[in-house]
Amino acid sequence: QVQLVESGGGLAQPGGSLRLSCTASRFPLAYYAVGWFRQAPGKEREGVSCIKSSDGSTDYTDSVKGRFTISRDVAKNTVYLQMNSLKPEDTAVYYCATHYSDYVCPPVSSILSQGTQVTVSS
Repeated sequence: QVQLVESGGGLAQPGGSLRLSCTASRFPLAYYAVGWFRQAPGKEREGVSCIKSSDGSTDYTDSVKGRFTISRDVAKNTVYLQMNSLKPEDTAVYYCATHYSDYVCPPVSSILSQGTQVTVSS
C-alpha cells in the first residue's frame, strides 16, 4: 500500500471553488489508478472520483458530476481534484488513495492518509 498526501482544502463559500492536490514521494502516480474519497460528519467514507492510468478514463459519483474534475500532472507526480460550484453538502474530509492497478479504481480500504478538510459555508 502507498501513503499519499493531500493538500488544498479550506473554507469556501457556496458556489465557490477549491483545488485539491494529491502527491506521493518516490512513487509514480502516473502508472496507477488514483481515487478521491470523502467523509462527511456522521457519514461513511464514499468514493468521489477516480482516474485510471490504463486509458486515462475518469469516474465520478453522481452528486459531483459536472462540478468536479479529476486530472493528473505527470511531471509533478500529482493528481488534482478541481471542485467548482461547491455546495454545503460537499463539506467533508477529502482523501486520496491508490493501489497497484492501472485500470481498477482503488477501494476505500486503500486510504492511508490524513486527508484535507473542505468546508463549504457562507
